[in-house]
Amino acid sequence: MNDTSVAESGSISDRLRRLDPRDAEYATKFVDQLLAAARASSASDIHLQPTQQGLDVRWRLDGVLQPIGCFPRGEAADIVNRLKVLAELLTYRNDVPQEGRIRHAQAGQVEVRVSSFPTLHGERAVVRMFAALGEYLHVDRLGLPNETVEKLRMLLSETAGGLIISGPAGSGKTTTAYACVRELVRAANHGRSIVSLEDPIEVAVDGVSQSQVNASGDFDLAAGLRSLMRQDPEVILVGEIRDRETAEATFQASLTGHLVISTFHAASAAGAISRLSDMGIEPYLLRSGVLGILCQRLVRRLCQCKQPAAVDPTEEGIPASKAWTAAGCPDCLGSGYRGRLVLAELMESSPTELGRAILSRDDAGRLEELAIQAGMVPIRQQATRAVEAGETSAQEVRRVLGFSWA
Repeated sequence: MNDTSVAESGSISDRLRRLDPRDAEYATKFVDQLLAAARASSASDIHLQPTQQGLDVRWRLDGVLQPIGCFPRGEAADIVNRLKVLAELLTYRNDVPQEGRIRHAQAGQVEVRVSSFPTLHGERAVVRMFAALGEYLHVDRLGLPNETVEKLRMLLSETAGGLIISGPAGSGKTTTAYACVRELVRAANHGRSIVSLEDPIEVAVDGVSQSQVNASGDFDLAAGLRSLMRQDPEVILVGEIRDRETAEATFQASLTGHLVISTFHAASAAGAISRLSDMGIEPYLLRSGVLGILCQRLVRRLCQCKQPAAVDPTEEGIPASKAWTAAGCPDCLGSGYRGRLVLAELMESSPTELGRAILSRDDAGRLEELAIQAGMVPIRQQATRAVEAGETSAQEVRRVLGFSWA
C-alpha cells in the first residue's frame, strides 16, 4: 500500500460525510468516491448494510472488515440503486437477490462485482473488487514457497488428474485456481482446449472458454461437466465442488484423460480427503483421480513498525522461539499490518503408503502423518516459521488458524 492509498483510505470517511445529501448527484458522487478510494487502498470488498440508524459502510482490508462510517438513512436506497445501475441490475426489484458486474472498467482499474440482498431495513449490497486489469497473478506471483511452486508446476504439467485447491472462505482459493489456469494458457500458447464451469464467472481469462452455470435452467455443475465431455476439452476448471454429484463428475473426468482444477472448502489437505470420503466419494476415485491437494490460508503481514513481543509465543500455543507483535503507524493506518502472507501445504497422493491409507479410509490425522513423511510441510510448521521470522504475529496466526491447528 503506497502513501497515496494511505491518504485515500484515511480521508474517505470525512470526504463522504462532506457530500450534501440534498444534492441531486449525491448517490453518484458517493459511489464514485467510495469505489475510487477502495481501488486506491486495495480493498477486496465493500459492505453497505442498511440499519435502523442509517447506511453502515465498511470495507475489507487485508482480510479484515474495517468501518468507514454510518451515513444518512434516507439516501441509503439511492446509493444501493446507483450501484445496481452500474452493475446493470434491476432497480425496481428489491425483493430478490441479484448479482452483476460493472463492465466499463477503464485501463488500470479493477473489475467489480456487485451483489444485492433484501434485508429488514432495505437492500444490502456487497461490492467485490478484483485484481487490476493487466495485473492478474500467475503461479510464480502467488507468494508460495519456491518448493511448492515447483511441485505445483509439475502437477500442472500432467495431462490427467485432479488438482484440488482447498481452504476456508476468504483464503484465496479462487485466486490460486485462476493463476493455475493462466499458467496453463501461457505454457500451451493457446494450443490446448481449456474450458471452465463457474458459478459465477469471477474473472475473464483469455484463452479459456468460460461458462456460467444456471441451476434454474437445469445447467448445474454436474450436468455441465457431463456435457463438456463431448466438447473435446483437455483442461477443465470447475469453480467449486459443493456436492457429491459434482465431486463424482469431477473425479470421473480426471480419470478419463482430463486435467481438472477445482476448489473445495476444507481446513487442511488431509481434511479435504476425509470430507470428500464423508460425502460418499469412493476411495478409488480419490486415490486415482487426485493428483494433489493444495490447502492455503492468508495471514496479515506485519508492518515495518513491528516490535518484539513481550509475551512468549508459546502462551498462544505457537512453538516459536521468538516473535514480534503489531505496533501501528501511519503507513499501516494504525493496524500494525500491511499486506498478506500465504501459508500453504501441498499433499500429493502418489506415495504408496498414502494411497493405501486413502483406499482404507484412514482418518485425516493418519493421512496427514503419511503426507508429512512423504515430504509435505504442514501449514502449522510454516506458520511457526513465519512468526519466528517476524513476517506475522502469533496473534494473527491464532486469528486465522484458530485454536485447533496445533
